[in-house]
Amino acid sequence: MADASPHLGASDGANLIPPVPRISIQSFCESVDVAAVVEEAARDRRLSKAHVKTHMGGVPAAIEAFRSAPTPNLIVLETYSDRSVLVQQLESLAEFCDPGTKVMVIGHENDIGLYRDLISRGVSDYVVAPIDPLGFIAQISHLYHSAGGETIGRLIAVVGAKGGVGASTLAHNIAWSISRQLELQTVVADLDLAFGTAGLDFNQDPPQGIAEAVFSPERLDMNFIDRLLSKCSDTLSILAAPVTVDRAYDLAEHTYDGLCDILRSTAPCVVLDVPHQWCGWTKRVLVGADEVVLVAAPDLANLRNAKTIMDSLRALRANDRPPRVIINMTGVPKRPEIPIADFAKAMEIEPIGIIPFDPKLFGSATNNGQMLAEVDGSSKIVEMFDDMGRQLMGRSGPRRAKKTLLESLRRLGGLKAS
Repeated sequence: MADASPHLGASDGANLIPPVPRISIQSFCESVDVAAVVEEAARDRRLSKAHVKTHMGGVPAAIEAFRSAPTPNLIVLETYSDRSVLVQQLESLAEFCDPGTKVMVIGHENDIGLYRDLISRGVSDYVVAPIDPLGFIAQISHLYHSAGGETIGRLIAVVGAKGGVGASTLAHNIAWSISRQLELQTVVADLDLAFGTAGLDFNQDPPQGIAEAVFSPERLDMNFIDRLLSKCSDTLSILAAPVTVDRAYDLAEHTYDGLCDILRSTAPCVVLDVPHQWCGWTKRVLVGADEVVLVAAPDLANLRNAKTIMDSLRALRANDRPPRVIINMTGVPKRPEIPIADFAKAMEIEPIGIIPFDPKLFGSATNNGQMLAEVDGSSKIVEMFDDMGRQLMGRSGPRRAKKTLLESLRRLGGLKAS
């Protein structure tokens, strides 16, 4: 029911809706409007693992269908019937339901008494039409990710519009800022198996890393991933790439699915460092992420590529916000650049970050295996990364100011304010 469960149509929280697990769903609709919503929802990335079928005929059709067929994990029923008829129909359907099958009813009567009656009879949820695709997905996700379930972290995929634009450096520093500024457990996963730089940037040389997870999918679980993580700080760990070319990395489209699912349940924030290439698995990773960050330099090739990727992802992620854009390496001496305003107009989106060209700061950090904040914590660029990290994690508040020793003592009561 609309007032008793997560709001249908609340698109502001789209990125907080956990993906629905690998379940089978069959819907039995009475109106073409609800059937169209279910079919559109089935194409959303959050239902990509579920198997969804849509039928017409409402509850009577469901009763007839399951007389001789096993029931799916979830049955969705649309009904215009009054309470007494609906209860009778549900009792008939219950005779054929397998143990563990959940039932969601979509009704056209906003009645708290009806909601309570249906819940007491074993119905998993009752929602009131009209519904929209994202709201429908949110209801299903809520059924399988209750308050007592696993923690679902946010996946942030960072990719360059062109090679050499500094996407990996930005990904690593964004992750560092999130872990440091927001004090959230964060994992950086370097998906560039052949040439990844996470190990170099964090001055780590772990004996194991992401390759072990990729090539041993049968061993994937939380304990296995935990052994592969290399700890950089109390709140930041990395899955480093092997950086070897002794084999070809022709990865299948679903290669990273299991790893991403486990990382989601392990850390509140996961930053995926995605290499600049377009293939089945990179496309799937970008489509499946909660946030996509597109890094580009202010030149024509970057603008063309960024626009192409943006248009593709907008179409594939219809219920998500568009990818975020960061324009990197602006103000290079003597280099003609596309003005930021023209770049943003062509992309039809304002960038969340405009990073100036600073070869001394970035060069020192890269060569020393440090983050920018470790080289110069007072830099304006470091503040930009903190701001971008808060935006990507849905934190809109001001940057947390560091307390002085005097302020800390006053807070503890050790000194009186004058």
